[in-house]
Amino acid sequence: MSRKARESGTLPRPLAVLAALVLAGATCLAIRMLPAGASPAPPSAAPARFAPPRPPVAVREPPRSFVGFVDTAREPEFDLAAESRGSGVRRYALGHLVAGGDGCLVRWDGPGGDPVAAGLGRLRAAGGDAFPVFGGPDGQDPAATCTRPGGLATAYRRAVGALGAAAAGVEIRDAADPAAVLRRARALRALQGERPLRVSFTLRLKPDGLDAADLAMLRTTRREGARVDTVELLAEMEPRGGPEGRLRRLGSAVRAAAGQLARAYAPSAKGPAEEPADEQAWERLALTPVLSRAGDLDETEARKLSDYAVRHGLAWLSLRGKPPKPDVSRILWLTHS
Repeated sequence: MSRKARESGTLPRPLAVLAALVLAGATCLAIRMLPAGASPAPPSAAPARFAPPRPPVAVREPPRSFVGFVDTAREPEFDLAAESRGSGVRRYALGHLVAGGDGCLVRWDGPGGDPVAAGLGRLRAAGGDAFPVFGGPDGQDPAATCTRPGGLATAYRRAVGALGAAAAGVEIRDAADPAAVLRRARALRALQGERPLRVSFTLRLKPDGLDAADLAMLRTTRREGARVDTVELLAEMEPRGGPEGRLRRLGSAVRAAAGQLARAYAPSAKGPAEEPADEQAWERLALTPVLSRAGDLDETEARKLSDYAVRHGLAWLSLRGKPPKPDVSRILWLTHS
């Protein structure tokens, strides 16, 4: 190909392919250097177990997408690239990174590290991406355990840097601990001052919206200068066979959370704050139904759920718990991927 025929700044095809392979290999190597086991390690040994921080992958979060959640401790054989090719899902949340060692180290929950994250390079080479989730049901976010000055920011920085992540999630279970809330907010503010990092907080959705402690935690985080881009609502699906109107009640709870979020993020406490940021509040919300059984969500309900997410402009949909029937999953994947 002549020099004129090639666009300015574009690599020849062989070099572009080589660059993609190098990126995949480097990402895999960095992920393997994350602490794998639950056995404590001395603080002085921690830096050697992480790769040097890598520049984050600049990926703008797409609206109305489906984010696949992978419990890496329970699904160690999950192949990110292969699953993405088969489903069309391009973004995944990887849980969970939890506190280990002296409380300021971070490790993958479960034995043997995280073979799932080791495939992140192949997923990115194919145009997808994934981000880590700190905390979870079987471990703590290091904000709850790391009291050493600067230690929490360092723990987050090493984990996010080793994964080359442009985003990170935190599953909040310590909203009632003011010290942990402050430590996390200040550590996230420090990271966001260093790199373009999108942050999501995962909170439990109740019938009347969000818990008061969670709302206070969000206000404190904002006041301390950290940006929470998305609030992911974990919503336990009511079992089938109960009173009619399961999705109607779910929608009512999400609307309540949107109103609470609008008030929490209102520019001023003076004057009416019910609707000034209502549209932005919906865009900050993601919805993740949690299924107790595969039959807790059918095809008709999946379509209604998809329509609801699109109509209100939710940031994303996801699922946790028992996998639904394949046709249900395909409806959500095809609509939002």
